[in-house]
Amino acid sequence: MIEAAMIWNEPNNKSHWDPELDPDWRRFAVMAVKAGQAIHAANPGVIRVLGGISPIDPSFITNLAGRGVLDSIDAVSVHGFPLDWNLWSIHDWPAKLADIRAVTSLPIWISEVGVSSFGAEEVQAWGLQRTAELLTGRAERIHWYSLYDLPRSWEATTRHKEAEGSSYYRHFHMGLLREDGTPKAGLNAFARYGRGLGLCQWFHFEDHRLEDSVAWMKWLGVRHVRTGLSWADSFRPNALDWFDRQMAALEDFDVTVTFCFTPEHRGLAPHHSSPPIDPDEFAVFCSDMIRRYAPPSRPNADLLRSLSLERS
Repeated sequence: MIEAAMIWNEPNNKSHWDPELDPDWRRFAVMAVKAGQAIHAANPGVIRVLGGISPIDPSFITNLAGRGVLDSIDAVSVHGFPLDWNLWSIHDWPAKLADIRAVTSLPIWISEVGVSSFGAEEVQAWGLQRTAELLTGRAERIHWYSLYDLPRSWEATTRHKEAEGSSYYRHFHMGLLREDGTPKAGLNAFARYGRGLGLCQWFHFEDHRLEDSVAWMKWLGVRHVRTGLSWADSFRPNALDWFDRQMAALEDFDVTVTFCFTPEHRGLAPHHSSPPIDPDEFAVFCSDMIRRYAPPSRPNADLLRSLSLERS
């Protein structure tokens, strides 16, 4: 079942939202408010979560609060990778959460936290154990990133790719399973915490790992799963067939579904991190996906009409 809908992914990270096109996040705020209202109109029971921020920056939350975004969501979320990408210690996690609690009373979710095995599998296993010790009980949801390594033949979803140096290649080593599905040392560490930690696993379009991922997550005792439905992918041929297959496979979990990624032909610039030309189009996508995969008992038709989201 869909428990929550997340609006975008790492909006304060230039790999996922273009700061040159929206330097003060005004465009993002307008889009997020419309999306939050649309999701609520489609199903008021779905928790609306602000896309996990990276870096963990309380001033970003304050900015969005001043633009009315926090009035249209139910929780905020953060991402942290102190052993790979962030310039702070893993032991700073409690302080990082306290920084966000100081600027909002909304619940705080950790929608991505992880450690790569880029240097050594033992580092990942230790990092998982220490992360669980530091975060369990401090957030309503914790999603470990991720189950599978990213296949070497694919690209990580980041705008600067190999120019990022070793930071780019760490993207390919975040899984508890290798690309071929064989376990790493971190898998046993996760198994000890699986009923307290959720998993974040992004599925690419027509991802061959879907069924195996479901089997592994059930074996690990995972309840909470975070994944995504890409607005950009929705324009591919047979997109709804893939979305239907993905969501049906995940129906036994409490799913946080992330809506993000601008279609090239619908952005101010032709890339996935561009603000959309028309933010209402993103809101329509969010509404359509919630009504398809989390249908309400009684949709709020008046609010849908006010947002111009009903299609003729």
